[in-house]
Amino acid sequence: MAYGLQEATEEQIVSALKQANAYDFVMKFKDGLQAQIGERGVKLSGGQRQRIQIARAILHDKPILILDEATSSLDSNSERQVQEALEKLFKNRLVIIIAHRFSTIQNVDRIIVLDQGTIVDSGTPKDLAKRKGLYTELLQYQIEGNKKLLNAYEIY
Repeated sequence: MAYGLQEATEEQIVSALKQANAYDFVMKFKDGLQAQIGERGVKLSGGQRQRIQIARAILHDKPILILDEATSSLDSNSERQVQEALEKLFKNRLVIIIAHRFSTIQNVDRIIVLDQGTIVDSGTPKDLAKRKGLYTELLQYQIEGNKKLLNAYEIY
């Protein structure tokens, strides 16, 4: 957990794990905070790995954070837990998020829309959703896909 920060106290580690929604599952490991993770240790799910990484970022307390598809390989429940942890991590930091999932960027201050490496639009999520452009097209596509899924299961 304290990778690259050996002077971290157990209290700091526990606090970071709690903020990242990781404390409960870590404490269920046979060796708790001392558990070895990885090839010869405890195997983690995608959501658990992400929350451990978030806890590490909280522990390191750097002013700039770059996230590249932080929730792309997660199921809905894990994504929700990671999103909750990320919201705590974002406070008082410059956070650059690279994402395709709109749920990952719904609470950001500003979005820059890229197409083929070129900036084609920018603004708040609300402003971008109100005007025509690539952002709105992609948002509509995602909404329609979700509606089809809900209709297929007769939920909507």
